[in-house]
Amino acid sequence: MSSHASSTPDNLLWKGGVQPMRVGYGKLMMWIFLLSDTFTFSALLISYGLVRFSYPTFKDLNPGQSIADFVPSTEWWPTPEKVFEAVPLLHGLSLPLVFVGIMTFILIFSSVTMVLAVEAGHRMDKADVEKWMLWTILGGVTFLGSQAWEWSHFIHGTGAGGANLIHNEYGPTAFADFFFFITGFHGTHVLSGVILNILIFYNATNGVYQKRGHYEMVEKVGLYWHFVDLVWVFVFTFFYLV
Repeated sequence: MSSHASSTPDNLLWKGGVQPMRVGYGKLMMWIFLLSDTFTFSALLISYGLVRFSYPTFKDLNPGQSIADFVPSTEWWPTPEKVFEAVPLLHGLSLPLVFVGIMTFILIFSSVTMVLAVEAGHRMDKADVEKWMLWTILGGVTFLGSQAWEWSHFIHGTGAGGANLIHNEYGPTAFADFFFFITGFHGTHVLSGVILNILIFYNATNGVYQKRGHYEMVEKVGLYWHFVDLVWVFVFTFFYLV
């Protein structure tokens, strides 16, 4: 056995580099972090689902009535179409889920621009990396601003006390508790991603990665940004569509 080991060619021995997984240490650590974060978000969304389905819905209790007849009550779970129907600058109009749909589109679009930034990095195209990173940052900032407006509208409500951690004019307080915690937790991830993107953009404009000969940092942050966008799809589905 020892003679066989000593005759093994050097190119087949792992020396602590990218082999055997053929992925850099930093990227591997990012994947491990995202995996752990996946468990956290999964636990939160599963908890929300268990509580949400422990309550009947308005349509279950009143099968002969439409959503237009919805009256909030702590007896049943809020109907998303009635809770999230406002749009900035269009007060008085009922546009169910339109605003959050726009928010979702913006965040997904920012994921596309991040893909383009990573692709530009592979081509060592500094100008394109800067351009697409900037668009990604703008998308993240716009999403955060939109979420801040939605929080403000949800808190102030329609004049019946709004919603907070101990009161919810739309129904059970558990809905507001989960809404603030889960969307807030996701929002902190988006904010962290925006900050990281700004740092990467700053380094890119100063030629840091061009001097290194690679844009691997853009790809690492891109993994995080795509994860944040993917998580939002599940948050959107659980809170706004179910």
